Amino acid sequence: MKARLLGAAAAIAVIAASGHAWADMAAAERWIDDEFQPSVLSRDEQIEEMQWFIDAAAPFDGMEINVLSETIPTHTYESEVLTQAFEEITGIKVNHQLLGEGEVVQAVQTQLQTGRNLYDAYVNDSDLIGTHSRLQQAVNLSEWMDGEGADVTNPALDLEDFIGISFTTGPDGDLYQLPDQQFANLYWFRKDWFDREDLQAQFKEIYGYDLGVPVNWSAYEDIAEFFSVHVQEIDGVRIYGHMDYGKRAPDLGWRMTDAWLSMAGAGDQGLPNGRPVDEWGIRMDEGSCNPVGASVSRGGAANGPAAVYAIRKWDEWLRQYAPPAAASYDFYQSLPALAQGNVAQQIFWYTAFTASMVAPQSDGNNTVDADGNPLWRMAPSPKGPYWEEGMKLGYQDAGSWTILTSTPTDRAKAAWLYAQFVTSKTVDTKKSHVGLTFIRDSTVRHESFTERAPKLGGLVEFYRSPDRVLWSPTGVNVPDYPKLAQIWWQQIGDVNAGTFTPQEAMDRLAEEMDLVMARMQAADEGADVYGGCGPRLNEEQDPEYWLSQPGAPKAKLENEKPQGETVVYEDLVQRWQEGN
Repeated sequence: MKARLLGAAAAIAVIAASGHAWADMAAAERWIDDEFQPSVLSRDEQIEEMQWFIDAAAPFDGMEINVLSETIPTHTYESEVLTQAFEEITGIKVNHQLLGEGEVVQAVQTQLQTGRNLYDAYVNDSDLIGTHSRLQQAVNLSEWMDGEGADVTNPALDLEDFIGISFTTGPDGDLYQLPDQQFANLYWFRKDWFDREDLQAQFKEIYGYDLGVPVNWSAYEDIAEFFSVHVQEIDGVRIYGHMDYGKRAPDLGWRMTDAWLSMAGAGDQGLPNGRPVDEWGIRMDEGSCNPVGASVSRGGAANGPAAVYAIRKWDEWLRQYAPPAAASYDFYQSLPALAQGNVAQQIFWYTAFTASMVAPQSDGNNTVDADGNPLWRMAPSPKGPYWEEGMKLGYQDAGSWTILTSTPTDRAKAAWLYAQFVTSKTVDTKKSHVGLTFIRDSTVRHESFTERAPKLGGLVEFYRSPDRVLWSPTGVNVPDYPKLAQIWWQQIGDVNAGTFTPQEAMDRLAEEMDLVMARMQAADEGADVYGGCGPRLNEEQDPEYWLSQPGAPKAKLENEKPQGETVVYEDLVQRWQEGN
C-alpha cells in the first residue's frame, strides 16, 4: 500500500513538473474541439500540428509580442480570438493591434526609415513586395526558413498550398512575405433585377443585345445608363446603375493603383503583373530589376491613352450613373452602401465585403431575401478596350505577414510562430468561414465551402476557378510603394474636383513618379540603397517613338467603345466548374 502511495506521489510530482506542457496540450485539444472546426485536417492531424507549436514555442514561453494589421473581419477574428488561443497553447502573448490601411503603411515606413522596432511583425499588403525585396530590410523568408528560423518553421506549413505565393516573391525568386488573407476586386450585380423578363426585354430593345454579365466596359456603361436613366425606379426606390467613390483621400489613390489602369488595358501581358509595363504604368524591362520610367516619354504608360481613358471613364461614370453621395464617399463608405439595395451593379467591388453583404435583412441588408439567400452575384471584371489576352484583369489584395530585419531575433521567431499559427491548416478553414478571405487552395476546396457556396454569391466558385490567377496585387515593378502611392490620390482628386482634365492629371502623375524615382536612383547609385535594383530612368524621347512600339504604352484607339458584350451568369459558372 505504501509503495503504491509513493508511486502515485511520484507520478503527481512528474505531472506537476511538466504541468505547463500538459496544460498546453489540453488547451490545444479544447480549442480544436470548440473552435477550430471545420478543418482540412483530421483531429489527430490537428493535435500533431499543435504539438509542434507547443514544442517550438517552449523557449519563448511568457514572451509578449506586438503585431499590426489593418481592420477587416479576418484580422478582428485573429486579434480577438486567435491571440487568446495562441497564448493558451504556446504561452506567448500577442498584442494584435488593428489600424486603418494607411496607418499600417505609415508604421511600416517609419520602422524602415528609423530602424526602431515598432512592431514584431506586420500584416502588410504584398503591394510592397517591390519595396521589401529591394530595401533588404524585410526578412528574406526563404533564407530564414532554411537558416536562422529553421527551428521555428512549421514542417507542415505547405507553401504550395498558398494561392498567393507568387505575389509575395521578389524578383530574385525568394519569398519575403507569407499571405494571411486575400480578396479580389470583382464585378457585383443584382441578379434578381437582371433576371426580370421585363427589364431584359427593355434592355434588348434599347441596346440590341442581351442584358447579362458585362464582358467589356462598353456593356458595363450601357447597363449603368440603362438602370440610371431608363429604369430609374424599382419597387418605389430610386435606383442607379453604378457605384464608386470619389472622396479626396488616400483611398482614392488605392482605387486606381489597385489595377484600374490594367483593367482598361494600359499595361502589358504577363502574370502576376505586366512586363515590361505593369498596371501602374511603370516600365521595367525583361531581365532587369531596374524600373526605367512611368511617363510615355520614358517608355512607361502612366499618362498614355489607355490610362487617360481609364481615369476619364471613372470620372464620367461617377458623375453620370452613381448615387449623388458617391462622389463624397471613401472606400469604407462606398462598398457597404450597396446593402441599401438601390444599385444595380459595381465594376470595382471587393470580395472582402462578402461577409457584410450576406448579413440578414434584420441587419438592414436589402440585398438578401427573407431566407438569407443573396439577390446578387459576383463575376469577373469587365475588360476595357485596350485589354489583351494574357493581361491581368483585376486586383487581389494579399495582406501578408512581414518581419523587418530591425526586429530582434527572439521576437521575430515568436512572431513567425504566430504568423504560421493563424495561417495553419488547423486554423485556416474556420478563419476563412469567418472572414471569407481565402489563402489556401485546400481550404477553398473543403466540403464545408461546397455546402456554403450557394449563400456566398459566387465567391467559392471564383476561387476554385482557373480565372483567379488573373487578379493580382501590385508587383515588383513598383520600387517603393509608400513613396509612389501617396502621389496618386492628389492627382486623381483634381480630376473629380474638375481642376484638371484626365490627361493633365495623368501627365502630372507620371512626371511626379519619375521625379521620385530619379531621387531614388541618385540615392541608390551613391549608397546601394536598393541592392542594385533601384530605378535607372530612360532618357526622354518623343512619346510617338514609344507609342509606335509593340505593347505598352499603347496608341489611342480610334474607337474606344466597341459593341457591348455580355454573358449569361449560369454559363460563366458552368465554365468555371469545368475548369475552363
